[in-house]
Amino acid sequence: MKNIETLQQEAIALLKSLIETPSFSSEEDQTALLIENWFNQNGIPFKRENNNVWAFNKYFDEKKPTLLLNSHHDTVKPNQAYTNDPFKAIVKDGKLFGLGSNDAGGCLVSLLATFVHFYNNEKLPYNLVIVASAEEESSGKNGLNSVLQHLPELDCAIVGEPTLMQLAVAEKGLLVLDVKVKGTASHAAHQNEDNSLYNAIPVMEWFRNYRYDKVSDVLGPVKMTVTQINAGKQHNVVPSECDLVVDIRVNDCYSNTEILEVVKANVKAEVTPRSMHLNASSIPVVHALVQAGIALGRTTYGSPTLSDQSVLSCQSLKLGPGETLRSHSADEFIFINEIEEGIELYIKILTDFFKL
Repeated sequence: MKNIETLQQEAIALLKSLIETPSFSSEEDQTALLIENWFNQNGIPFKRENNNVWAFNKYFDEKKPTLLLNSHHDTVKPNQAYTNDPFKAIVKDGKLFGLGSNDAGGCLVSLLATFVHFYNNEKLPYNLVIVASAEEESSGKNGLNSVLQHLPELDCAIVGEPTLMQLAVAEKGLLVLDVKVKGTASHAAHQNEDNSLYNAIPVMEWFRNYRYDKVSDVLGPVKMTVTQINAGKQHNVVPSECDLVVDIRVNDCYSNTEILEVVKANVKAEVTPRSMHLNASSIPVVHALVQAGIALGRTTYGSPTLSDQSVLSCQSLKLGPGETLRSHSADEFIFINEIEEGIELYIKILTDFFKL
């Protein structure tokens, strides 16, 4: 078995290679090859579909429950404020700079190192499966959701996202709605009591003012925000339609289906969801996985940001090195010692969870 220091060094080297290999969502084929090489170098059989790569622990036993380790290797495109080369791994002042270093390369390589640590253990009470997934940033159809059909039933999961190695025990879901408010087209010079723009005002007021009854202890209330409006093409024509886009952040008290039913019952408009699968997720604080983290001084909180947790039906914990505020930022970075600490804490938490 490799010692932790070796795993840390190899994980950091892999992250540098990942940074220097472009991997925008749906274009991760080359970073998938790097991850394949990692498994080959460690003598671990793996599977690949599209740009998702996954592996099972050596002594996988169908009779045991299964724990998923997951993080993604795709990135967003670099924003224009970068001063460094986003595809160059630069180490300076203890920081490793580069696109995807924080979101979520540091988490991914830390989980890969953790998986290697436990891979050959014959006495694990849980099976381990690790998935290095694609298309997380775009919520694409060929991401983690497409791999789940190839996996056994999952009992719980750790999803690697930058949390400063604190315990995100719940995550808000996302429901984006296209809302079409109808009216009657006419010349602007004529009286019209059915102007779609005016009809949209009470609809927007409803989204602004409605409060759902259930408030999550961890995630707070459901939040609905009208983010886009589009209507009309010239000044002297009253449009027959006014289109709105509504961003809804769903707490763990509701499913996306329940939220949609409430909207449709209250809004006088055509309501079309863009997707229904990005649900809220949570894990009880009393769960042994969470308690193992708390015992190591980690704190719990609810996360407002979306991750691959949204496609999982099992209880899941979001946990990883790095800080979410650095994600998608110019000159993105992660501290080297955050990766080193992340690997140590992942191993300690799982060791206590397994009670080895």
